[in-house]
Amino acid sequence: MEFIQKEEPDIKKPIIIAAMQDMGNVGSIVVNFINESLRTKPFRIAKTPFPTYIVDRGGHIDVPDEKWEYRFTEDLIIFGGGKGQPQSNSELNELCQDVIDVAKKYSAKFLYTVGGFHTNRIFGNKPEAYITTTSKELTKQMEGLNVATTPQKSIITGFNGLILGFAKKNNIQGIGMYGELNEPEIPQYRAAISIIETLEKLTFRKLGNTDQLEIMAQEIERKFKN
Repeated sequence: MEFIQKEEPDIKKPIIIAAMQDMGNVGSIVVNFINESLRTKPFRIAKTPFPTYIVDRGGHIDVPDEKWEYRFTEDLIIFGGGKGQPQSNSELNELCQDVIDVAKKYSAKFLYTVGGFHTNRIFGNKPEAYITTTSKELTKQMEGLNVATTPQKSIITGFNGLILGFAKKNNIQGIGMYGELNEPEIPQYRAAISIIETLEKLTFRKLGNTDQLEIMAQEIERKFKN
């Protein structure tokens, strides 16, 4: 991995929200939404020397210039979004460690990650956002906040799970939020909405109007009904 520092933001003790593309594109939808809504500014870039996917243009391919940005605003650092994530364990570990190093550099007080939660439960237009935390004590603190914890044991793979492990090993408190979805191959905008609403509740800040995400969810529904 290559890391490029574009500038030094004047920011102290921020909250970090870090997530990458996953099933249902939930992680990317949430991160991209927050960046656009809060008009965050880039200050650091992570690049992979090897592509994680190629684009077929119909008879010929393009190799994307893959990169993921660290962005900031006020007391918030946002990392990730975009397309893809490292496929090798070594690159994924290196990227997670860099997020932790950035968290320590700016004395981040908390880390959130987000993603999809595959379930067979029929939830209609109201998917649940489940949380899991880096400690039993932190989970207990969530009681009374009207948030649901993950309903069973599971293995969380990829960046959006592994980053919580890195946070825990480095004594940084963290929460993972995972929105319910039935169809992992389809962009899940309502799962993202559920996560954004939960993030707003836990961070005590407004992240933006989600009406456009609901419109996109309806467009996806119409497309697949036809």
